[in-house]
Amino acid sequence: MRYHQGRLIDHVHLRVSDFDRSVEFYTAIFEALGVADHAHVGRDWMELDELYIDVAGSRQIVSQVHIALQAADRAAVDRFHAAGLANGGRDNGPPGLRDYHPDYYAAYLLDPDGNNIEAKVDGRVRRRSAGSVDVETD
Repeated sequence: MRYHQGRLIDHVHLRVSDFDRSVEFYTAIFEALGVADHAHVGRDWMELDELYIDVAGSRQIVSQVHIALQAADRAAVDRFHAAGLANGGRDNGPPGLRDYHPDYYAAYLLDPDGNNIEAKVDGRVRRRSAGSVDVETD
């Protein structure tokens, strides 16, 4: 089977209730997944690839979504789960095989606002056509 990724979603925007607490949580899980060096944090925003995080204003609601992050291997999924628990996340499913399809290994955390954040490695994937999409801007 062949399917495409990286062409439909431009970005995901999370609105959080406590920006500093969320930066601590997301920085820890990004480090566990080995991608923190690509994260950018401003005074009231954070972004990594297609994920943008900022604080909900007085007339905005806090996000409630499920986001699945790619992990390089099962050990990265394990590190993600441990780092999230140590930095304000709550367990929503420990690391392990799931029955979605063979060799789907994942862990789930609720971030400080209750967003369901998953890290997964998909054993069906034999290769990716690129490590990432490189976009240049002016």
